[in-house]
Amino acid sequence: MSAKFLTSFRVTGVIIMVTLLVLFYSCTEKKQLQLFRFTGETQGTYYAVTIIAEDSANLQPSIDSLLRRFDSSASVYKPNSIISRLNRNDSNAMADETFTAVFQKAMEVSEKTGGAFDITVGPLVSAWGFGLSERLKIDQHTVDSLLAFVGYHKVKLAEGKLDKEDPRIRIDYNAIAQGYAVDVLADFLASKGIKSYLVDIGGEIVGHGSRLDGTDWNVGIELPADNQDDERKIQAVVLLKNKALSTSGNYRKYYEENGVRYSHTIDPSTGYPVKHSLLSVSVLAKDCMTADAYSTAFMVMGLEKAKKFLESQNELEAYFIYSVNKGVNETFFTKGFESILVKDSDKK
Repeated sequence: MSAKFLTSFRVTGVIIMVTLLVLFYSCTEKKQLQLFRFTGETQGTYYAVTIIAEDSANLQPSIDSLLRRFDSSASVYKPNSIISRLNRNDSNAMADETFTAVFQKAMEVSEKTGGAFDITVGPLVSAWGFGLSERLKIDQHTVDSLLAFVGYHKVKLAEGKLDKEDPRIRIDYNAIAQGYAVDVLADFLASKGIKSYLVDIGGEIVGHGSRLDGTDWNVGIELPADNQDDERKIQAVVLLKNKALSTSGNYRKYYEENGVRYSHTIDPSTGYPVKHSLLSVSVLAKDCMTADAYSTAFMVMGLEKAKKFLESQNELEAYFIYSVNKGVNETFFTKGFESILVKDSDKK
């Protein structure tokens, strides 16, 4: 063996060793965090799930499956869902975990708000033209007849069965289920070890952890529009970390008749659309189902009653937009909500 061959072999050996070290280092090097986004349609609106993780883990099929399963329990738009079958008094229908969780939270919020939140108000919502059926010709007699089937205290859940005072009573989860669907997705992401995520279903949002740059999630609150089809603009921006945010408003869902604007928010105590100055309310809470329910309740209560209610609450914060004159709006926000505001066009 010549010296030249030996030298060549040694050089080659060094190259092989270096290559192996590089490969070993690459295999053990921690992957970089990245942003992944999953979008789709659910519950008549959009969903958007943003995560910060090392890889996406192909979450899209699981997200879609969870949302389909959720609708099979809580959607009144699905004729064979659990809620639809219980509304039809199907003796074979049994409440599942999803249905039960929403029902229990609904009863809790109804009790605390004196019935401002009420899942039995659905027939009135439909009669006014905001539900499953065609709008009725409304008069006091019609309202009174439907009010006979409204009242959260008229329904109970016992051993998986819905007990109604009258079999014609129907319940509707539209004002709370979307928020719980957000919580379901958030819990799923957490179970996968994902610590930073933003879940948004139609404006009901949970933000956990932080963005890729380490800052809190930025979420916009919409400026109330004068007309349904007006361009969407931002009224305020908040920082969201380990909290849920839900916004309810009267400025997108309404109709006008004989010069009168009718809102989709129905007061369960009167049977009529609310007529106060409150245009929208955003509620901050630990979970989105709670935020969703209270944002609806506050829209029914109006600004002053909602402000009074919040004085005794430690785990809720809120941001209100209300009208003072035609085309002139003002805001009110609790002290805790002010701490997360980074932009507010009315903030002094």
